[in-house]
Amino acid sequence: MPRPIARVLTLLELLQSGGLRTVAELADRLGVDERTVRRYADHLVDLDVPVESVRGRYGGYRLAPGYRMPPLMLTDDEALAVLLGLAAGRRSGLMTATGTAGETAAAKIRRVLPERLRRRLDAVLDSLTFTAPPGASAAPQTPVLLAIADAVRHHRPVRIRYTAADGRPSERTLHPYGLVAHAGKWYVTGADAAIGEDRTFRLDRIADARTLPGSFEPPAGPDPARRVLEGLATAPYRHRVTLRIQGTAEQIHTRLPASVAVVTDAPAAGDWSRVELRAERLDWLPAVLASLDLPFVIERPDELRDLVVAFADRLMESARRSPPGA
Repeated sequence: MPRPIARVLTLLELLQSGGLRTVAELADRLGVDERTVRRYADHLVDLDVPVESVRGRYGGYRLAPGYRMPPLMLTDDEALAVLLGLAAGRRSGLMTATGTAGETAAAKIRRVLPERLRRRLDAVLDSLTFTAPPGASAAPQTPVLLAIADAVRHHRPVRIRYTAADGRPSERTLHPYGLVAHAGKWYVTGADAAIGEDRTFRLDRIADARTLPGSFEPPAGPDPARRVLEGLATAPYRHRVTLRIQGTAEQIHTRLPASVAVVTDAPAAGDWSRVELRAERLDWLPAVLASLDLPFVIERPDELRDLVVAFADRLMESARRSPPGA
C-alpha cells in the first residue's frame, strides 16, 4: 500500500515551523489518528530527516536544531508543471502587481535544471500559444491579496481603501466571503458592514487591506464565484434586457455566460426560461440570439426588437443573393 506522501510532506512543513508539536495537534492538522502520525514520523526518520521524539504528557515531535531542508529537487514532470503554471498565470493576467516575481521564480528553477531538460522545456514554452483572456488583466498588490485571503480563511473583517471605477476613493469594512479570479481580474465578494449589503470589489482597485479584530459567520447561499458572476451580470449598464427563451439554463449559458446573463431556469423541459442582462450596447445581441437556435421573446427593450428584425432582414437578403458572375 503506497504511503500518503502528501501528508508526510505536510508533517515535515509543520515541524519546520519550529517548536515542539504534540501528537494530538499534528493528528488534528493532518486529519489522521495519532498512530498514523507516529508512522509518518518514522517515515521521515527513514528519509534521514532528524525528527526528535519527546516523551511525556506534553510530548510530541520536533526537528533537531539547525536542520534545513536540502535543495529543491524536481522530476521532469514536476519541473514542466511548475513552469507551465508560471507561464499560464503570467499570460492570463492572474499574477500579483509584482509582475517580475513569476519571471524570477521561473529563472531560478531553470538555472538548477540539467541542460538537457532545460532545452526540452524551453522548446515546449516557445511553441506554446495562450489565447488572450477576455478583457485586460489587472493585477492586485501582493500584500492586499495575502491580507484578504487570510481574512477569508479565518472569517475576519478587513478594512480596505478602495477606488471606484469613477475615481472616487472610500474606506470600507468588509466581511469577505471568498476570492475569485475571472477574465484576468481578481475579485473579493463579501458584506459591506456599513450598508449591510453584499458587494463585489476588484482587488486591483484596493490600495490597502488591514485585518480587524473579531470574526463573522459567512451566510449560507451561493458560493463566491456565483456571487461574483451574478454581480457582474447585474451591474448598472445603459440597457436592461429581459428575454424569454425556450431552453434550459445550460443551453442558454453556451452563448450567454453567467457573467453576462442571469437565467431563471425553466421548471421542466420545453418550458421557457427567463433571462436578464445589462449591456452598454445592443448590436451584438441579435447574432448571439440567432446562434442559440432556440425560440425567444423580447420583453424589453423595444430597441432590441428592431435590431433583431434588421439583422434577420440582412440574413435573408444575403441568402437570396446570387453568387458574383452567376
